[in-house]
Amino acid sequence: MEKKTVKTDLVIIGAGPAGMTAAIYAMRAGLSTVVLEKGIVGGQIAQSSIVENYPGYVSITGMELSEKLRSHVLALGAVIDEFDFIERVEFSGEVKRVITESKVYEPTAVIFATGAVHKPLLIRNEARFHGKGIHYCALCDAAAYKGKTVGVVGGGSAALEEALYLANIAEKVIVIRRKSSFNAEKAIIAKAEQTPNIEILYNTDLLDAGGENMLEYALVTDVVTREERKIPMSAIFAYIGSVPQTELLRGCIKLDKRGYVVTDEDMKTNIDGIFAAGDVRSKRYRQIVTAVSDGAIAALNAEKYIVSMKKGMVQK
Repeated sequence: MEKKTVKTDLVIIGAGPAGMTAAIYAMRAGLSTVVLEKGIVGGQIAQSSIVENYPGYVSITGMELSEKLRSHVLALGAVIDEFDFIERVEFSGEVKRVITESKVYEPTAVIFATGAVHKPLLIRNEARFHGKGIHYCALCDAAAYKGKTVGVVGGGSAALEEALYLANIAEKVIVIRRKSSFNAEKAIIAKAEQTPNIEILYNTDLLDAGGENMLEYALVTDVVTREERKIPMSAIFAYIGSVPQTELLRGCIKLDKRGYVVTDEDMKTNIDGIFAAGDVRSKRYRQIVTAVSDGAIAALNAEKYIVSMKKGMVQK
């Protein structure tokens, strides 16, 4: 069956904070805009139990914030195409193409905002206990561990935020941190340290997990003494970093050594008319507010590029 060809000013790939902000700015600039998302709107924030560092909200769930973004974008008239898998992109010719399972999009400009996904735990039994005690989303899976002991692995703000969320559900939360400090906001660290049912194990590394049909314990080691021990727990929630979603761009867009998209401050990539925004971009800080900023900048510069192309002048 021949796929339908859709011509549009702008295609935004990814419906997280960066992509949705770009869509808002693009629609307000009068650009015909399509947002493609292989999953659900919101990206990683849709799975966040609580967001407390986004301006204007003292506290809001990730799902609530995601829905507000969706409503805003749809109110402006943008098209959001969810669950339409992107097969490939073609950026080398005169006409840019984004080919999905059902359509061929031919946009003047593209904003790549696919974000990043959680890194898996690199332990022998990760696959065995994935979904049976090893999880990557507290909001999704915490309810199953009400009144039980659970672990959290990670050293950033996300790990401690999830530990605080889990503390409201589990009897005890054990945070496993292989270093002597956290790379997190001081306020979050202080809150976690002051929460009675959160225990923080500094200088402790996760070696493996064990049990019969379900996870029953974590095997850890003291990184100083090298002493190993088993800690009884029913689940381990992992927050150890992320991997950029750039498989589509390999070989056609410049990436850094870790696979993130290289851009300038205007969110431009090495190909005219192709922009990147949010966590998929090579940068120092990855927060919701920085993703939103990236999305706005990318859309503003995409609009300039589209206008110049319509006038027959290729922007350099």
